Amino acid sequence: MPTAAPKNLFKDQKSWNSWQWQMANAITDSEQLQSVIPLSRQEKISIDASLRHFRMAITPYYASLIDPADPFCPIRLQAVPQSAEGVVAPGEYEDPLQEDQYMPVPGLVHRYPDRALFLVTQVCFIYCRHCTRRRRVGEKDSNSSQTSFQKAVGYIKANPVIRDVLVSGGDPLVLSDEKLETILSGLREIEHVEIIRIGTRAPVVMPMRITTKLAKMIQKYHPVYLNTHFNHPREITALAGEACAKLANHGIPLGNQAVLLRYVNDCSHVMKKLSQELLRIRVRPYYISQCDPVQGLSHFRTPVSRGIEIIEALLGHTSGMAVPTFVVDLPGGCGKVPIMPNYTVSQSPGQVVFRNFEGCFSRYTENINPDSGCGRHSACQDPRYRIQVGPSSMLDTGGPVNIIPDIERIKWVNKKPND
Repeated sequence: MPTAAPKNLFKDQKSWNSWQWQMANAITDSEQLQSVIPLSRQEKISIDASLRHFRMAITPYYASLIDPADPFCPIRLQAVPQSAEGVVAPGEYEDPLQEDQYMPVPGLVHRYPDRALFLVTQVCFIYCRHCTRRRRVGEKDSNSSQTSFQKAVGYIKANPVIRDVLVSGGDPLVLSDEKLETILSGLREIEHVEIIRIGTRAPVVMPMRITTKLAKMIQKYHPVYLNTHFNHPREITALAGEACAKLANHGIPLGNQAVLLRYVNDCSHVMKKLSQELLRIRVRPYYISQCDPVQGLSHFRTPVSRGIEIIEALLGHTSGMAVPTFVVDLPGGCGKVPIMPNYTVSQSPGQVVFRNFEGCFSRYTENINPDSGCGRHSACQDPRYRIQVGPSSMLDTGGPVNIIPDIERIKWVNKKPND
């Protein structure tokens, strides 16, 4: 059943399930927020001060999930501004991932070789307080212009290495079905674009946006994948489950990218429950991301060791399908790296000692035959794929003795992220 509107929120109960009504009635200031949850005078002052740094927008639906009696409600922490947002801690940057540096044309980030990030809007349904792109998102209510769209599509067409495009923003589902279809159809016309992905928080904060009409439209442009952003089991409501079912029933694979947030989900029990509930509604836990070092987010960030502890508490204790990959997106535009607990205890020629999730130790005997099938396949003979990167290339006969990174790259990395 759809989530009901709180009696004290808005008078228009009939429009509750209209996503356009939800957007038009978003909570954007402390006065509106006080009609939903009690605020002290100091809290109102804190919220108003925080809004000088980053806008607030909370859909009535998402606001209805807040526990007004709990100051540490995980929904509240993600949606309601805090005074800590005005504090810039050491090691925090406006654009730590250097997305702007990898933007060959406006709105298109080409950081990884075979994929590109297409930012089609600066608007979101809600402005998450932990937003990585707070330097751009919410700054103004605008979508990509036709000129920007054409430049981005032109760049993708001119670069056949790009086989995977992630449509993001902002939230691309704030666009009408017609505008979104223009984007998807334009990308699908490019022969070398094999995969289209959509990044959206709509199933979490605006599930009424996921209509059967929308799902049928997306279905026409398969393969299309959709990654969403549940951070806490409390967000998995009946309405959110129905939204995910509509997408899954139209053949759209769903993944979830959670962000590790202090007091929200930095607990193995919460993350285990979240992963299990996600699988129940047919959403594959994909990533747990370390909160990025964006200015004003130090109050959300946890030690990297906390993420490792959570993964260790999941491995072996729940289905492997419920174990996401813990990643840190490195500052300076160096990209994502997966972080895992270490289960290798000792290693010698022909033998490795491992420990398992219960603390048991086991000796594993290796086949020490160095011969490999690599190099015997047609792809291995193709000059385009002959270049191996990373330490594995040093293991081949005739491989490099040293690996020296590109000096120009090193010069750039040695700068501060926003130099």
